[in-house]
Amino acid sequence: MPDSNHNSRATVPLTDNARRFVDHVMAQNFRLVVFDCDDTLWAGDNGKAFLFWEIANDVLPSDVARWVIPRYASYERGEVGEEQMCGEMVSLHQGLSVTELEKVAARFYDEVISKAIFPEMLELTQRLGDAGCELWAVSSTNEWVIREGVRRFGIPPEKVLAASVICKSGLATKELRRVPTGAGKAAAIREVIGREVDAVFGNSMHDAAMLELARNPFVINPNPDLEELARARKWPIYWPQSLARTADKASIAK
Repeated sequence: MPDSNHNSRATVPLTDNARRFVDHVMAQNFRLVVFDCDDTLWAGDNGKAFLFWEIANDVLPSDVARWVIPRYASYERGEVGEEQMCGEMVSLHQGLSVTELEKVAARFYDEVISKAIFPEMLELTQRLGDAGCELWAVSSTNEWVIREGVRRFGIPPEKVLAASVICKSGLATKELRRVPTGAGKAAAIREVIGREVDAVFGNSMHDAAMLELARNPFVINPNPDLEELARARKWPIYWPQSLARTADKASIAK
């Protein structure tokens, strides 16, 4: 998989199916494209994975770790909302050094995300970048993890809209800057990008609002509810080659 050099190319060969998908997207000559990240650029819910990785590696203070474990269980039972939980998962870093959090995110990338990248999505973003397309990432996972992950995809840190807090004197605070999820993803695009988006790539119903913004929505590795919506809207659906479902699916399903 790609190393820390953001210009690295995927070392996993693409299947014919994956190559057709990348070529299909490239043929559209897009100029501005937005990507969700978890389960779209790489496999896994890395908001959750990073939280429990931090706990296992003693990144979080022990009292914070004791509080967030049952809190996350409440979220999984549906007792805490998505936006609230995503906000708490970034604001719980209050008082920690931003420099250290960036180093921690780099370790997490090397240990977890690097093993889960969808190679055709890496190829796609890098070819889009080479063609002069403007790339953005929008995610409800914290910005330290997302910035570290997407730089391998050619997406610069200033074009990341992720769960984030205000930082002061080099330390994270608990004051939220934004938590892009659901309708908040579309709102962040309107507020910060403020231009028509050629294409959006996403995998869950939390991406539906920003998919609807795009002239060309692409549904990647969809959750069942988004797959149902995509089929109703006739949005293109693609399952990455590393997933078992790929073998019996067309590269662009309608």
